[in-house]
Amino acid sequence: MGLSIHYSLKSNAANPERARQLVEQLRQAALDLAMLEVGEVVEFTGAACDFQNSTDESHRWLLIQARRIVSIDEAYQFVVPIHVCAFSTWPGEGCEEANFGLALYRSENGALATSLSGWSWQSFCKTQYASNPDDGGIGNFVRCHTTVIRLLDRAKTMGIVESVKDESHFWENRDLKAQVETVGQWNRHIAGIVGQYKDQIGGTLVAPITEFPNFEHLEADGRKAKGRDSDS
Repeated sequence: MGLSIHYSLKSNAANPERARQLVEQLRQAALDLAMLEVGEVVEFTGAACDFQNSTDESHRWLLIQARRIVSIDEAYQFVVPIHVCAFSTWPGEGCEEANFGLALYRSENGALATSLSGWSWQSFCKTQYASNPDDGGIGNFVRCHTTVIRLLDRAKTMGIVESVKDESHFWENRDLKAQVETVGQWNRHIAGIVGQYKDQIGGTLVAPITEFPNFEHLEADGRKAKGRDSDS
């Protein structure tokens, strides 16, 4: 739970070599930005694409995100790729990894059609907790969040962005003031919810928002806001 950027990439690359070239190009763009870390491009095929077969923990989250969720016969199922070409980035302290790449999937999952074709990628990056004052506060959040958006801008110029859902709406409006106000609202809202859960279970609840040094202040503001909403 937390403010995130969700994004989908897609390419009509005719072969793995072209897909790899596009991913390498996007990685070079990441190196030109203010990312704290940018990993090497990694490639997996066959059974190695399944995170459950991975022996390298450093790639586990990337492979988990490489799976696609599709609706098959009115039920949602995970589809594991058969070829992955991707890289990981770490925008900054408090921020989740942002993984980028292209993957190929079978058109059928067992006997069921997946409706997946071509090379694609679907992922998300939770940026909200980069706003923790101990990690640099709002300035750090803005840098992390906008850096991911700038890399998606580059992907768009390459013609491989399928969709972006930015829960701060910065992707659409490029309004820094609104972006800062939105993350503040999310921090207060989640702190209020976590505080309520702590009261209900009568113990300690581990959540990223509780690591904020001003958690109690955020919690109080979040509860007040919820009370005003309930009264209106």
